[in-house]
Amino acid sequence: MTTNLDWADYRPQPNQFDDKVIMITGAADGIGRAVTMALAEYGATVLMLDKKARHLEKLYDSIMQQGFTEPVILPVDLMEITPESATRLAQATLDDFGRLDGLLHNAAELGSPSPMDQYDLDYWNEVMHTNMQAPYFLTRALLPLLKQDYATNIVFTSADEGRHPQAYWGAYGIAYAGIEAQMKIWAEELESVSNIKVNSLDPGPVRTK
Repeated sequence: MTTNLDWADYRPQPNQFDDKVIMITGAADGIGRAVTMALAEYGATVLMLDKKARHLEKLYDSIMQQGFTEPVILPVDLMEITPESATRLAQATLDDFGRLDGLLHNAAELGSPSPMDQYDLDYWNEVMHTNMQAPYFLTRALLPLLKQDYATNIVFTSADEGRHPQAYWGAYGIAYAGIEAQMKIWAEELESVSNIKVNSLDPGPVRTK
């Protein structure tokens, strides 16, 4: 089911995310950075996952300078995420925090517009792994932690190219078609056996640099 909300009028309650632990991929820049700052402002402990370690350090400093809740730096390249490394990350999260209240799959590799028969195969693999496979590995590994809380959320950042494929969008369009399918399957499978809500969110075109 698609729900349209008037986000311009939405304001969280002060300290709404106190004691919440939320993991965000692609946290260092753009949308991920903005969401991380907002969640930290409202009390969440944000596990900031990104391959850009220096950018994460700058974000950490900005959050601390403003007196928000201290985040955690996780310098992880999604291209290196495997089922085994995702399991280790989940175990470390359990050991350090004992819980996980939310997961935002924000990291994305745009890819390069190209005819399908000319797409660089190495880049194809990078886009597909970063945008579709890594979110699956992470969700699967973190699911036991997410199930521990009474109300948790998994959000996949989506894109119109996944719902309405167009020529030359190649791996990006296919990966996000997969994300939309993955989101719906997770949502239906978890609805009757947990309190986890699974959704996708298409932010539309955003100038992130």
